[in-house]
Amino acid sequence: MLAFTVRRLLAVPIVLFFVSVIILALMQTLSPEQRAANYLSEQQAARPGAIRQVIERYGFNRPFYEQYWLWLRGLFRGDLGYSQVSKQPVLTTIRERLPASAELTMFAIIPVVGLAIWLGTQAALRRNTIFDQATRVLAIVGWSLPTFVFAIWLLVIFFGGLGWFGVGRIRLDFLTEIARGNIDTPTGFMTIDALLNGRFDMFVDALLRLVLPVTTLVVVLGAQIMRVMRSSLLDALTQDYVRTAKAKGLPKRAVELKHARRNAIIPVITLSGIVIAFLLNGQVVIETIFNIRGLGQWFALSAVALDVPAVVGFALLTGVIVVVANLLVDLLYAAVDPRIRYS
Repeated sequence: MLAFTVRRLLAVPIVLFFVSVIILALMQTLSPEQRAANYLSEQQAARPGAIRQVIERYGFNRPFYEQYWLWLRGLFRGDLGYSQVSKQPVLTTIRERLPASAELTMFAIIPVVGLAIWLGTQAALRRNTIFDQATRVLAIVGWSLPTFVFAIWLLVIFFGGLGWFGVGRIRLDFLTEIARGNIDTPTGFMTIDALLNGRFDMFVDALLRLVLPVTTLVVVLGAQIMRVMRSSLLDALTQDYVRTAKAKGLPKRAVELKHARRNAIIPVITLSGIVIAFLLNGQVVIETIFNIRGLGQWFALSAVALDVPAVVGFALLTGVIVVVANLLVDLLYAAVDPRIRYS
C-alpha cells in the first residue's frame, strides 16, 4: 500500500507536466502581443513600450521550450497573469474565490454522496416496491432535468415568491461590516468565520443561503450516484459469495449491508471522486444563478470576456484537483474492498 501511494505521488508531477504543456501549447494560438496584454491591467498596457517589455520578460517571441521554462518559473513564483474580469492577478483571485466553492462543496458533499448511497441501497434491497419505483423516478427526473432549470425554479418559488433563503453568500450589512474590519474572515468560509467571530446571526444567514444551491446539487448530482449504487448493489446481491454467506446462516442484513454493499460501492467511489472534483472546481451554473462569488462564477465571466489568463489559471487548478481526487479514490479502493491489494 505504501509503495503504491509513493508511486502515485511521484506520478502526480508527471501528469501535471503534460497538463501544463497542453495548456501552454493552446496559448500559442494567440500572438505575442495578445498574450502580453493579458499580463497587464488596462492602465499598464496603455504605457508606451509596456507590451514589448512583457514580451521580452516572458519570452513570448522565443522557441516553445524557452517559453515553457520561463512560464514554469513564473508559475512557481505565483505569476499566472492578470485577470481583466476580476481586475487583479489570477492567483489572488483564486485565493479569494476558492473558499466560496469549497464551502459549497463542504455542505453539499455529505447529502449528495451520503443520501444518494442510502437511497440507492434501500432501493436495491426493496426492489420493485413502491419505494424502489419512487426513487427510480426521482433519479431519472433529477438526472434528466437541466441544472439551470431546477435552480431557477427553486429561486423563483422560494426566493422570489416566498422571500426565503436569499442569494449570495451573506447579507449586504454583513459584507459592510467585513469591509470595515468589524468582522474577521481568516478562513473565507462565511459559516466558520461567523462562528469564530461569535456572530450566530451571520452564521444562520450564511447557512440559509446555502440551502437552495445545495438542494439543487443533491437532486442533480445525487441522482446519478443513486442510480449507480442501486444497479451495482443489485448485481452484487446475485453473486455466488452472497448466496454462500446466506447458506451458511449469516444474518441477511449483515450479508446485504456488510458484504454485498461493501463490494458494490467501488463504482460509487469512482463517481463520487469525480463529483467532488467537479464541486471543488466551482459549479458554473449554480454559482452564477445564486450569485455565489466562487471559482465557477469567475470562470463563466472570464470565458465570456475571453480572459485568457483566468481561463488558463482555472484549467491548471482543475488539473491539480482532478489528479489529487483520482489519487484519493485509488487509495479508498483498498480501504473499502478487502479484495484489492496494492503491491
